[in-house]
Amino acid sequence: MTDRTSVDASAPGTPAPARSRLVVLAGPTAVGKGTVAAVIREDHPDVWISVSATTRAPRPGEQDGVHYWFVSDEEFDRMAAEGELLEWAVVHGRHRYGTPRRPVEERLAQGRPALLEIDLQGARQVRDTMPDALFVFLKPPSWEELVRRLTGRGTESEEERERRLATARTELAAEAEFDVTIVNHEVHAAADELVNLLRLDLEP
Repeated sequence: MTDRTSVDASAPGTPAPARSRLVVLAGPTAVGKGTVAAVIREDHPDVWISVSATTRAPRPGEQDGVHYWFVSDEEFDRMAAEGELLEWAVVHGRHRYGTPRRPVEERLAQGRPALLEIDLQGARQVRDTMPDALFVFLKPPSWEELVRRLTGRGTESEEERERRLATARTELAAEAEFDVTIVNHEVHAAADELVNLLRLDLEP
């Protein structure tokens, strides 16, 4: 894409381009998308974030309906077949994730901004159906830091970590497809930059 904006989360106040009321956040695995979203939920409760459905099991501390909707393969099949998902994808070759369509459309119909925190495949699907959305790429400060964050989580097996790192290399190469890049040096700063993008959307 052209006319991209890069936002360093350590340098607030960077101007943002014109945008629609739908903001899509994506980035490589382990970059901290979920953590940024969790900080926004905690510090900015007025910001609405879509809750994705997934077929994977909950990680420690995750709550159904808050972090994800945890559904069976059969229920996910039904949701996809009946058009209830705005986008969905198989992530890391294993589990499926998708965005329930109705809550997003209801939010946008009210003229209020909505934030989707999804993977790269899902972001591409949303671009096909909602090209006027603002697409934000969350980027790690370096490859070494991304590896450190992934291995430091301790929630995946060695095989799973290697699979995620291979996926991350591909995902990092997609940065140019996005309208804005936020560098995730520090999670609260990155969250504030993203909230600024959402709130600027309310201005004329």
